[in-house]
Amino acid sequence: MAMRNYPTIQDIREAQQRLKPHVRHTPLLRADKIEKAAGCQLYLKPETLQITGAFKIRGALNKALSLSREEIANGIIATSSGNHAQGLAYAARMLGVKAILVLPVTTPKIKIENTKALGAEVILFDGDTAARWKKVYEIAEENKYAAVHAFEDPIVMAGQGTIGCEILQDLDDVDTVIVPVGGGGLISGIATAIKETKPSVRVIGAEPALTPKYFHSRINKERTSLPLKNTIADGLRISVPGQNPYPIIEKYVDEIVLVEDEHIIAGMRALAKDAKLIAEPAASIGVGALLAGTIDVKPDEKVCAVLSGGNWDLRDLAEIYNVAG
Repeated sequence: MAMRNYPTIQDIREAQQRLKPHVRHTPLLRADKIEKAAGCQLYLKPETLQITGAFKIRGALNKALSLSREEIANGIIATSSGNHAQGLAYAARMLGVKAILVLPVTTPKIKIENTKALGAEVILFDGDTAARWKKVYEIAEENKYAAVHAFEDPIVMAGQGTIGCEILQDLDDVDTVIVPVGGGGLISGIATAIKETKPSVRVIGAEPALTPKYFHSRINKERTSLPLKNTIADGLRISVPGQNPYPIIEKYVDEIVLVEDEHIIAGMRALAKDAKLIAEPAASIGVGALLAGTIDVKPDEKVCAVLSGGNWDLRDLAEIYNVAG
């Protein structure tokens, strides 16, 4: 049987059952204090409170649990800007197998330290995402490791999609869901869960203005590669849309908006000050988009912003929050 390259709603429901004992059903928090500035009724889905500090554990663990003992016996390997690495390292530790993570040399120290603290072997590699994956597959083949792709794998996407199910469970009359867009695995899973269950809900992808790959691909009607620029949202910094997420996003995501770094920072500050949540820049992009007025919303509209993760160095946070100033 040929492997499907997209998750079905059935895959996502199975993932929910599989993950139930192991991951947190994160709460849906009403952000009353941010609502006036956001222009809508705002709900936050804080995956920042997930076990590893980010949503990535859902996909990584769903994949690891779906593989046979033989397939993972030698170890599991991936590359990541940090959060997928921690999710996979956690999954490997839970299953008692080795995890090998190839991280970019630019990975924030806290993410490297957290990954190592979970018992994983870390290989720092200087090269873009494509070069890192090439390296991963070489090492995997040599050592018979199972490679777990952060956003191309439909079983990983299904794990991330469980967030969509939880949102609909906790707020069944939600109107709009805003999701950060990096490789596209998170929004592919969430959009599938939401559109296959309740098609009337609007799904919006928020992308850094400095890496607008999905935004431009939508205009060009094909996957478009862009030169990498440095955005503060390091977790969303990818030059080309994922091959498997791209058609899913084209099918299910209503709109893709671009958010400038300054608005991402405004989102982080609002989340810290008014919602008492520490979110990394990638996670704050949806709130940033609302504050910037880039998304068309009404005052009585129920909008849910997915906060993808909260793993960021406190020194960097202090600068952003102007603690010293």
